[in-house]
Amino acid sequence: QVQLVESGGGLVQAGGSLRLSCAASRSLFSIFSINAMAWFRQAPGKQRELVASITSSGFANYLDSVKGRFTISRDNAKSTGYLVMNSLKSEDTGVYYCYLGSTYWGQGTQVTVSS
Repeated sequence: QVQLVESGGGLVQAGGSLRLSCAASRSLFSIFSINAMAWFRQAPGKQRELVASITSSGFANYLDSVKGRFTISRDNAKSTGYLVMNSLKSEDTGVYYCYLGSTYWGQGTQVTVSS
């Protein structure tokens, strides 16, 4: 049973933008708003890395290389998280995963940035 569903990935040219969404299933509605969520990414041949995180109250942290370009947010009423990515670079290419409550992972969405 898929409990977190990411969407919004795709192919974009360097300098472009994408908005990723992470929608929680009904089974996670009761815990979504009280748990931190995060976005990770994994490039081919590399370890998965934390890109951004946001607490239940909205406090955000970012990987240094994406600060000023990416924005994480959440809509607790919709049990959905977002990652807006601007000024994309080729090194941002990878599979992006959302993560909720240190327990639940999404299936991932591919982001490919062409230079």
